Amino acid sequence: MNTPSEDYHALLARHDAMRLRRRILAPSGSRAGEWSAQAPQAYDGTADQLLIGDSLPLVNPLEQLIAELYRILFERHPYLRSLFPESMAFQQAHLAGIFRYLIGNLHRTGEMIGVFEQLGRDHRKLGVRPAHFEAFEAALIEALRVRAGTRWTHELEQAWLRMLRLAVSAMVRGADEAIAEPPSWEATVTSHELRTPDLAVLRVRPHQPYAFEAGQYASLESPLLEQAWRPYYLARAPHPDGELEFHVRARGAGGVSDALVHGTREGRTVRLSAPRGALALPDHLPAGDLLMIASGTGWAPMKALLQRIDDEHARARRVRLLLDPAGETATAGEMYDAAYLEAFRRKRPWLTVIAADTAHPRFADAGLRALNGILPPQPGAAARQHACLALVPEAATTGRAQALAARLAAAGVPAEQIRHDATGVVAVTEMSASTTRTGLLSA
Repeated sequence: MNTPSEDYHALLARHDAMRLRRRILAPSGSRAGEWSAQAPQAYDGTADQLLIGDSLPLVNPLEQLIAELYRILFERHPYLRSLFPESMAFQQAHLAGIFRYLIGNLHRTGEMIGVFEQLGRDHRKLGVRPAHFEAFEAALIEALRVRAGTRWTHELEQAWLRMLRLAVSAMVRGADEAIAEPPSWEATVTSHELRTPDLAVLRVRPHQPYAFEAGQYASLESPLLEQAWRPYYLARAPHPDGELEFHVRARGAGGVSDALVHGTREGRTVRLSAPRGALALPDHLPAGDLLMIASGTGWAPMKALLQRIDDEHARARRVRLLLDPAGETATAGEMYDAAYLEAFRRKRPWLTVIAADTAHPRFADAGLRALNGILPPQPGAAARQHACLALVPEAATTGRAQALAARLAAAGVPAEQIRHDATGVVAVTEMSASTTRTGLLSA
Protein backbone atom coordinates (compact mmCIF):
# COMPACT_ATOMS: atom_id res chain seq x y z
CA MET A 1 0.00 0.00 0.00
CA ASN A 2 1.30 3.45 -0.89
CA THR A 3 2.00 5.97 1.84
CA PRO A 4 0.14 9.33 1.76
CA SER A 5 3.35 10.95 0.55
CA GLU A 6 3.69 8.45 -2.31
CA ASP A 7 0.04 8.98 -3.27
CA TYR A 8 0.53 12.74 -3.24
CA HIS A 9 3.59 12.62 -5.50
CA ALA A 10 1.86 10.15 -7.84
CA LEU A 11 -1.02 12.60 -8.09
CA LEU A 12 1.40 15.43 -8.90
CA ALA A 13 3.05 13.32 -11.62
CA ARG A 14 -0.35 12.52 -13.15
CA HIS A 15 -1.30 16.21 -12.97
CA ASP A 16 1.88 17.20 -14.83
CA ALA A 17 1.35 14.51 -17.45
CA MET A 18 -2.17 15.80 -18.09
CA ARG A 19 -0.90 19.37 -18.40
CA LEU A 20 1.76 18.28 -20.87
CA ARG A 21 -0.82 16.37 -22.93
CA ARG A 22 -3.14 19.40 -23.02
CA ARG A 23 -0.22 21.61 -24.05
CA ILE A 24 0.71 19.27 -26.91
CA LEU A 25 -2.86 18.91 -28.16
CA ALA A 26 -3.91 22.53 -27.67
CA PRO A 27 -3.93 24.85 -30.70
CA SER A 28 -0.91 27.12 -31.03
CA GLY A 29 -1.15 30.11 -28.75
CA SER A 30 -3.90 28.70 -26.49
CA ARG A 31 -3.52 28.41 -22.72
CA ALA A 32 -5.23 26.27 -20.14
CA GLY A 33 -5.39 27.09 -16.45
CA GLU A 34 -6.06 30.16 -14.40
CA TRP A 35 -2.60 31.71 -14.49
CA SER A 36 -1.73 33.35 -17.79
CA ALA A 37 1.54 32.40 -19.44
CA GLN A 38 1.70 35.79 -21.10
CA ALA A 39 4.00 38.48 -19.75
CA PRO A 40 2.19 41.45 -18.16
CA GLN A 41 1.20 44.05 -20.71
CA ALA A 42 3.16 47.30 -20.41
CA TYR A 43 3.53 47.02 -16.64
CA ASP A 44 5.54 49.89 -15.21
CA GLY A 45 6.53 48.95 -11.69
CA THR A 46 7.88 52.36 -10.72
CA ALA A 47 4.52 53.68 -9.48
CA ASP A 48 3.81 50.52 -7.48
CA GLN A 49 7.35 50.60 -6.14
CA LEU A 50 6.74 54.06 -4.69
CA LEU A 51 3.37 53.07 -3.21
CA ILE A 52 4.71 49.91 -1.62
CA GLY A 53 7.76 51.74 -0.31
CA ASP A 54 5.48 54.30 1.34
CA SER A 55 3.46 51.47 2.93
CA LEU A 56 6.42 49.70 4.54
CA PRO A 57 6.36 51.74 7.79
CA LEU A 58 2.80 50.45 8.30
CA VAL A 59 3.77 46.77 8.12
CA ASN A 60 7.46 46.64 9.13
CA PRO A 61 9.43 44.78 10.25
CA LEU A 62 8.93 42.44 7.31
CA GLU A 63 9.90 39.42 9.41
CA GLN A 64 6.88 40.02 11.66
CA LEU A 65 4.63 40.51 8.65
CA ILE A 66 5.83 37.18 7.29
CA ALA A 67 5.39 35.42 10.63
CA GLU A 68 1.77 36.60 10.59
CA LEU A 69 1.43 35.47 6.96
CA TYR A 70 2.54 31.93 7.79
CA ARG A 71 0.34 31.79 10.89
CA ILE A 72 -2.68 32.59 8.72
CA LEU A 73 -1.56 30.26 5.90
CA PHE A 74 -1.12 27.22 8.14
CA GLU A 75 -4.28 27.97 10.11
CA ARG A 76 -6.35 27.99 6.92
CA HIS A 77 -4.44 25.25 5.08
CA PRO A 78 -2.82 22.87 7.59
CA TYR A 79 -1.72 20.46 4.82
CA LEU A 80 0.72 23.08 3.51
CA ARG A 81 2.83 22.84 6.67
CA SER A 82 4.50 19.68 5.34
CA LEU A 83 6.03 21.67 2.46
CA PHE A 84 8.18 23.63 4.90
CA PRO A 85 11.09 22.78 7.20
CA GLU A 86 10.40 22.17 10.87
CA SER A 87 12.05 25.43 11.87
CA MET A 88 10.65 28.49 10.13
CA ALA A 89 13.30 30.95 11.34
CA PHE A 90 15.39 30.90 8.18
CA GLN A 91 12.31 30.78 5.95
CA GLN A 92 10.91 33.96 7.47
CA ALA A 93 14.19 35.83 7.06
CA HIS A 94 14.59 34.45 3.55
CA LEU A 95 11.12 35.50 2.41
CA ALA A 96 11.79 38.97 3.80
CA GLY A 97 14.81 39.06 1.48
CA ILE A 98 12.62 37.99 -1.44
CA PHE A 99 10.20 40.84 -0.77
CA ARG A 100 13.04 43.33 -0.45
CA TYR A 101 14.36 42.17 -3.81
CA LEU A 102 10.89 42.49 -5.37
CA ILE A 103 10.31 45.97 -3.99
CA GLY A 104 13.79 47.13 -4.90
CA ASN A 105 13.58 45.83 -8.49
CA LEU A 106 10.00 46.52 -9.56
CA HIS A 107 11.26 49.28 -11.84
CA ARG A 108 13.48 46.68 -13.60
CA THR A 109 10.52 44.55 -14.57
CA GLY A 110 12.17 42.50 -17.31
CA GLU A 111 15.13 41.48 -15.15
CA MET A 112 12.87 40.65 -12.22
CA ILE A 113 10.57 38.50 -14.38
CA GLY A 114 13.55 36.49 -15.61
CA VAL A 115 14.66 35.80 -12.04
CA PHE A 116 11.22 34.55 -11.00
CA GLU A 117 10.75 32.44 -14.11
CA GLN A 118 13.90 30.62 -13.02
CA LEU A 119 12.53 30.24 -9.49
CA GLY A 120 9.35 28.75 -10.96
CA ARG A 121 11.32 26.14 -12.87
CA ASP A 122 13.23 25.27 -9.71
CA HIS A 123 10.07 25.08 -7.60
CA ARG A 124 8.80 22.13 -9.61
CA LYS A 125 10.94 19.74 -7.58
CA LEU A 126 9.13 20.87 -4.43
CA GLY A 127 5.62 20.09 -5.69
CA VAL A 128 4.51 23.75 -5.59
CA ARG A 129 1.35 24.37 -7.64
CA PRO A 130 -0.72 27.44 -8.62
CA ALA A 131 -3.25 26.62 -5.88
CA HIS A 132 -0.48 27.04 -3.32
CA PHE A 133 0.28 30.52 -4.66
CA GLU A 134 -3.39 31.46 -4.41
CA ALA A 135 -3.43 30.42 -0.75
CA PHE A 136 -0.22 32.39 -0.19
CA GLU A 137 -1.71 35.50 -1.79
CA ALA A 138 -4.80 35.39 0.40
CA ALA A 139 -2.70 34.94 3.52
CA LEU A 140 -0.42 37.83 2.58
CA ILE A 141 -3.31 40.23 2.06
CA GLU A 142 -4.84 39.27 5.40
CA ALA A 143 -1.45 39.69 7.12
CA LEU A 144 -1.01 43.15 5.58
CA ARG A 145 -4.44 44.17 6.86
CA VAL A 146 -3.65 42.86 10.35
CA ARG A 147 -0.29 44.65 10.52
CA ALA A 148 -1.46 47.99 9.10
CA GLY A 149 -4.86 48.09 10.81
CA THR A 150 -7.13 51.00 9.97
CA ARG A 151 -4.37 52.78 8.03
CA TRP A 152 -4.47 50.17 5.28
CA THR A 153 -6.04 51.32 2.02
CA HIS A 154 -7.44 49.69 -1.10
CA GLU A 155 -4.83 51.51 -3.21
CA LEU A 156 -1.95 50.03 -1.20
CA GLU A 157 -3.49 46.58 -1.30
CA GLN A 158 -3.79 46.65 -5.08
CA ALA A 159 -0.14 47.69 -5.45
CA TRP A 160 1.00 44.73 -3.32
CA LEU A 161 -1.27 42.40 -5.27
CA ARG A 162 0.09 43.58 -8.61
CA MET A 163 3.65 43.06 -7.39
CA LEU A 164 2.93 39.58 -6.05
CA ARG A 165 0.99 38.50 -9.14
CA LEU A 166 3.78 39.73 -11.39
CA ALA A 167 6.23 37.47 -9.55
CA VAL A 168 3.85 34.51 -9.31
CA SER A 169 2.81 34.65 -12.97
CA ALA A 170 6.51 34.59 -13.90
CA MET A 171 7.07 31.55 -11.66
CA VAL A 172 4.08 29.70 -13.12
CA ARG A 173 5.21 30.57 -16.63
CA GLY A 174 8.70 29.27 -15.87
CA ALA A 175 7.27 26.02 -14.51
CA ASP A 176 5.02 25.61 -17.56
CA GLU A 177 7.92 26.15 -19.96
CA ALA A 178 9.84 23.36 -18.22
CA ILE A 179 6.91 20.93 -18.09
CA ALA A 180 8.60 18.41 -20.41
CA GLU A 181 11.72 18.40 -18.19
CA PRO A 182 11.78 16.05 -15.18
CA PRO A 183 11.48 18.03 -11.93
CA SER A 184 14.32 15.97 -10.45
CA TRP A 185 16.68 13.07 -11.15
CA GLU A 186 17.66 10.21 -8.86
CA ALA A 187 21.35 9.32 -8.84
CA THR A 188 23.53 6.69 -7.19
CA VAL A 189 26.68 7.72 -5.34
CA THR A 190 29.54 5.90 -7.07
CA SER A 191 32.37 7.47 -5.05
CA HIS A 192 32.64 9.40 -1.79
CA GLU A 193 36.13 10.65 -0.92
CA LEU A 194 36.77 12.67 2.24
CA ARG A 195 39.55 15.10 1.26
CA THR A 196 39.55 16.98 4.58
CA PRO A 197 37.55 16.38 7.77
CA ASP A 198 34.85 18.71 6.46
CA LEU A 199 35.08 18.38 2.67
CA ALA A 200 34.06 15.49 0.41
CA VAL A 201 34.33 14.92 -3.33
CA LEU A 202 31.31 12.96 -4.53
CA ARG A 203 30.80 11.17 -7.83
CA VAL A 204 27.19 10.28 -8.71
CA ARG A 205 25.57 8.60 -11.72
CA PRO A 206 22.00 9.73 -12.59
CA HIS A 207 19.51 6.98 -13.39
CA GLN A 208 18.31 8.93 -16.42
CA PRO A 209 20.24 11.02 -18.96
CA TYR A 210 21.27 14.31 -17.38
CA ALA A 211 22.22 17.05 -19.84
CA PHE A 212 24.25 19.97 -18.49
CA GLU A 213 27.07 22.32 -19.41
CA ALA A 214 30.42 22.85 -17.74
CA GLY A 215 30.10 25.74 -15.29
CA GLN A 216 26.53 25.00 -14.18
CA TYR A 217 25.29 23.96 -10.75
CA ALA A 218 22.56 21.61 -9.50
CA SER A 219 20.68 21.44 -6.22
CA LEU A 220 21.05 18.19 -4.29
CA GLU A 221 18.74 16.48 -1.81
CA SER A 222 19.95 13.83 0.62
CA PRO A 223 17.52 11.09 1.76
CA LEU A 224 18.62 12.00 5.28
CA LEU A 225 16.91 15.39 4.85
CA GLU A 226 13.97 14.99 2.50
CA GLN A 227 12.65 18.16 0.84
CA ALA A 228 15.78 20.10 1.80
CA TRP A 229 17.90 21.18 -1.17
CA ARG A 230 21.21 22.97 -1.57
CA PRO A 231 23.07 24.00 -4.75
CA TYR A 232 26.54 22.74 -5.67
CA TYR A 233 28.59 23.35 -8.78
CA LEU A 234 29.21 20.44 -11.12
CA ALA A 235 32.97 19.86 -10.95
CA ARG A 236 33.30 17.76 -14.08
CA ALA A 237 32.56 18.52 -17.73
CA PRO A 238 30.01 16.22 -19.44
CA HIS A 239 31.62 12.81 -19.92
CA PRO A 240 30.52 9.67 -21.81
CA ASP A 241 30.34 7.64 -18.57
CA GLY A 242 27.60 10.00 -17.31
CA GLU A 243 29.16 10.49 -13.87
CA LEU A 244 28.86 13.86 -12.16
CA GLU A 245 31.27 15.30 -9.57
CA PHE A 246 30.45 17.60 -6.67
CA HIS A 247 32.69 19.24 -4.05
CA VAL A 248 30.82 19.62 -0.76
CA ARG A 249 32.02 21.36 2.39
CA ALA A 250 30.17 20.59 5.64
CA ARG A 251 28.82 23.68 7.40
CA GLY A 252 28.37 22.22 10.88
CA ALA A 253 24.70 23.17 10.92
CA GLY A 254 23.26 19.69 10.46
CA GLY A 255 21.97 20.50 6.98
CA VAL A 256 22.31 19.11 3.46
CA SER A 257 26.06 19.68 3.22
CA ASP A 258 26.69 17.89 6.51
CA ALA A 259 24.48 14.99 5.39
CA LEU A 260 26.37 14.67 2.10
CA VAL A 261 29.81 14.88 3.73
CA HIS A 262 29.26 12.80 6.86
CA GLY A 263 26.12 10.74 6.20
CA THR A 264 26.49 9.65 2.56
CA ARG A 265 28.42 6.65 1.31
CA GLU A 266 28.99 4.83 -1.96
CA GLY A 267 25.83 3.07 -3.13
CA ARG A 268 23.45 5.57 -1.53
CA THR A 269 21.06 7.63 -3.64
CA VAL A 270 20.57 11.39 -3.90
CA ARG A 271 18.24 13.57 -5.95
CA LEU A 272 19.33 16.31 -8.37
CA SER A 273 17.50 19.35 -9.66
CA ALA A 274 17.83 20.58 -13.23
CA PRO A 275 21.19 22.27 -13.94
CA ARG A 276 21.27 26.06 -13.74
CA GLY A 277 23.77 28.89 -13.71
CA ALA A 278 25.46 31.65 -15.65
CA LEU A 279 29.07 30.43 -15.80
CA ALA A 280 28.69 28.14 -18.82
CA LEU A 281 30.61 29.39 -21.84
CA PRO A 282 29.01 29.79 -25.29
CA ASP A 283 28.88 26.86 -27.71
CA HIS A 284 31.70 28.49 -29.65
CA LEU A 285 34.36 29.55 -27.19
CA PRO A 286 35.15 33.28 -27.27
CA ALA A 287 38.29 34.38 -29.07
CA GLY A 288 39.70 36.44 -26.18
CA ASP A 289 41.70 35.28 -23.20
CA LEU A 290 39.89 33.93 -20.15
CA LEU A 291 40.32 34.97 -16.52
CA MET A 292 38.93 32.59 -13.89
CA ILE A 293 38.59 33.83 -10.32
CA ALA A 294 37.62 31.27 -7.68
CA SER A 295 37.79 30.68 -3.96
CA GLY A 296 37.26 27.53 -1.90
CA THR A 297 34.82 25.13 -3.53
CA GLY A 298 34.34 27.77 -6.23
CA TRP A 299 37.19 25.82 -7.83
CA ALA A 300 34.61 23.15 -8.81
CA PRO A 301 33.05 24.95 -11.83
CA MET A 302 36.48 26.15 -12.94
CA LYS A 303 37.65 22.53 -13.00
CA ALA A 304 34.75 21.65 -15.30
CA LEU A 305 35.35 24.69 -17.52
CA LEU A 306 39.07 23.88 -17.84
CA GLN A 307 38.17 20.33 -18.88
CA ARG A 308 35.84 21.67 -21.54
CA ILE A 309 38.46 24.08 -22.89
CA ASP A 310 41.01 21.27 -22.94
CA ASP A 311 38.60 18.91 -24.72
CA GLU A 312 38.06 21.49 -27.45
CA HIS A 313 41.82 21.91 -27.92
CA ALA A 314 41.66 25.70 -27.56
CA ARG A 315 45.44 25.99 -27.37
CA ALA A 316 45.69 29.53 -28.76
CA ARG A 317 43.93 31.21 -25.81
CA ARG A 318 45.55 32.14 -22.53
CA VAL A 319 43.69 31.10 -19.39
CA ARG A 320 44.53 32.50 -15.96
CA LEU A 321 43.13 30.94 -12.83
CA LEU A 322 43.27 33.28 -9.83
CA LEU A 323 42.61 30.94 -6.94
CA ASP A 324 42.23 31.34 -3.21
CA PRO A 325 43.13 27.77 -2.19
CA ALA A 326 41.34 27.89 1.19
CA GLY A 327 38.54 30.35 0.64
CA GLU A 328 36.32 29.16 3.46
CA THR A 329 37.54 27.55 6.67
CA ALA A 330 40.58 25.59 5.63
CA THR A 331 44.13 26.49 6.59
CA ALA A 332 45.56 29.24 4.41
CA GLY A 333 47.36 27.85 1.40
CA GLU A 334 45.62 24.47 1.54
CA MET A 335 44.08 23.17 -1.67
CA TYR A 336 41.93 20.06 -1.37
CA ASP A 337 42.28 19.24 -5.10
CA ALA A 338 45.92 20.34 -5.45
CA ALA A 339 47.19 17.09 -6.98
CA TYR A 340 44.69 17.24 -9.83
CA LEU A 341 45.28 20.93 -10.49
CA GLU A 342 49.08 20.56 -10.54
CA ALA A 343 48.97 17.58 -12.90
CA PHE A 344 46.55 19.40 -15.19
CA ARG A 345 48.57 22.62 -15.21
CA ARG A 346 51.89 20.92 -15.86
CA LYS A 347 50.73 19.59 -19.24
CA ARG A 348 48.91 22.73 -20.41
CA PRO A 349 51.17 25.70 -21.10
CA TRP A 350 48.15 27.86 -21.92
CA LEU A 351 47.09 27.78 -18.25
CA THR A 352 48.59 30.05 -15.58
CA VAL A 353 47.59 29.49 -11.94
CA ILE A 354 47.90 32.48 -9.59
CA ALA A 355 47.42 31.92 -5.86
CA ALA A 356 45.64 34.72 -3.98
CA ASP A 357 43.71 35.31 -0.78
CA THR A 358 40.11 36.42 -1.32
CA ALA A 359 39.86 37.50 2.31
CA HIS A 360 42.48 40.15 1.65
CA PRO A 361 41.12 43.58 0.67
CA ARG A 362 43.57 43.70 -2.25
CA PHE A 363 42.10 40.55 -3.82
CA ALA A 364 40.25 42.62 -6.41
CA ASP A 365 43.54 44.28 -7.35
CA ALA A 366 45.10 40.83 -7.78
CA GLY A 367 42.28 40.01 -10.17
CA LEU A 368 42.98 43.14 -12.19
CA ARG A 369 46.70 42.39 -12.33
CA ALA A 370 45.89 38.90 -13.58
CA LEU A 371 44.26 40.43 -16.66
CA ASN A 372 47.63 40.69 -18.32
CA GLY A 373 49.33 37.93 -16.36
CA ILE A 374 53.02 37.53 -16.92
CA LEU A 375 53.01 39.45 -20.21
CA PRO A 376 53.43 43.24 -20.47
CA PRO A 377 50.13 45.18 -20.64
CA GLN A 378 48.91 45.92 -24.16
CA PRO A 379 46.49 48.64 -25.30
CA GLY A 380 42.94 47.28 -25.29
CA ALA A 381 43.99 44.01 -23.59
CA ALA A 382 41.19 44.19 -21.02
CA ALA A 383 38.51 44.53 -23.70
CA ARG A 384 39.54 41.16 -25.11
CA GLN A 385 39.26 39.42 -21.75
CA HIS A 386 36.44 37.13 -20.63
CA ALA A 387 36.02 36.47 -16.91
CA CYS A 388 34.28 33.80 -14.83
CA LEU A 389 33.83 34.33 -11.07
CA ALA A 390 32.94 31.66 -8.50
CA LEU A 391 33.60 32.71 -4.91
CA VAL A 392 32.63 31.08 -1.63
CA PRO A 393 28.84 30.86 -1.08
CA GLU A 394 28.88 33.68 1.46
CA ALA A 395 30.20 36.04 -1.23
CA ALA A 396 26.79 35.88 -2.90
CA THR A 397 25.15 37.59 0.05
CA THR A 398 28.00 39.95 0.98
CA GLY A 399 28.21 41.33 -2.55
CA ARG A 400 31.90 40.52 -2.97
CA ALA A 401 31.42 38.86 -6.36
CA GLN A 402 29.40 41.83 -7.63
CA ALA A 403 32.07 44.22 -6.36
CA LEU A 404 34.82 42.25 -8.08
CA ALA A 405 32.81 42.15 -11.32
CA ALA A 406 32.38 45.91 -11.09
CA ARG A 407 36.13 46.36 -10.64
CA LEU A 408 36.84 44.24 -13.70
CA ALA A 409 34.29 46.20 -15.73
CA ALA A 410 35.86 49.47 -14.58
CA ALA A 411 39.24 48.17 -15.75
CA GLY A 412 37.85 47.74 -19.26
CA VAL A 413 36.46 44.20 -19.33
CA PRO A 414 33.06 44.43 -21.08
CA ALA A 415 30.27 43.67 -18.62
CA GLU A 416 28.70 41.13 -20.99
CA GLN A 417 31.99 39.19 -20.90
CA ILE A 418 31.94 38.79 -17.09
CA ARG A 419 30.08 35.70 -15.90
CA HIS A 420 29.05 35.00 -12.32
CA ASP A 421 26.01 33.62 -10.50
CA ALA A 422 25.89 36.07 -7.59
CA THR A 423 23.17 38.36 -8.96
CA GLY A 424 19.78 39.38 -7.68
CA VAL A 425 17.52 37.04 -5.77
CA VAL A 426 19.05 33.97 -7.42
CA ALA A 427 22.20 34.63 -5.42
CA VAL A 428 20.23 34.75 -2.19
CA THR A 429 18.19 31.65 -2.93
CA GLU A 430 20.60 29.45 -4.84
CA MET A 431 24.02 30.39 -3.46
CA SER A 432 23.30 31.04 0.22
CA ALA A 433 24.76 28.83 2.91
CA SER A 434 21.32 27.75 4.10
CA THR A 435 20.26 24.14 4.10
CA THR A 436 16.57 24.65 3.46
CA ARG A 437 14.37 25.22 0.45
CA THR A 438 14.05 28.42 -1.52
CA GLY A 439 11.42 30.71 -2.95
CA LEU A 440 8.15 32.41 -2.12
CA LEU A 441 6.41 29.37 -0.69
CA SER A 442 9.23 27.17 0.55
CA ALA A 443 12.68 27.70 1.91
